[in-house]
Amino acid sequence: MRISIDQPACVGAGQCALAVSEVFDQDLDDGTVVLLDDRPDEELHSAVRDAVGLCPVQAISVTD
Repeated sequence: MRISIDQPACVGAGQCALAVSEVFDQDLDDGTVVLLDDRPDEELHSAVRDAVGLCPVQAISVTD
C-alpha cells in the first residue's frame, strides 16, 4: 500500500490522525494532514482504508 495526500484539498478535520496516529498527524499551524508513513506495515492497512473513508474532502488516496 502507498498513501498519497492531496495537500491543498485538506481542510484539517483530523479524522485521519485520530484513526491512525502511526500514519497521520496534523500540522500545528494550520491543522492539515502530515503524512508520517506513506508505506505503512500491512497490519495498518485496514485502519488506513478506514481513515480514507473518514476524510470529508477525500484528500487521502491509497494504491496497492
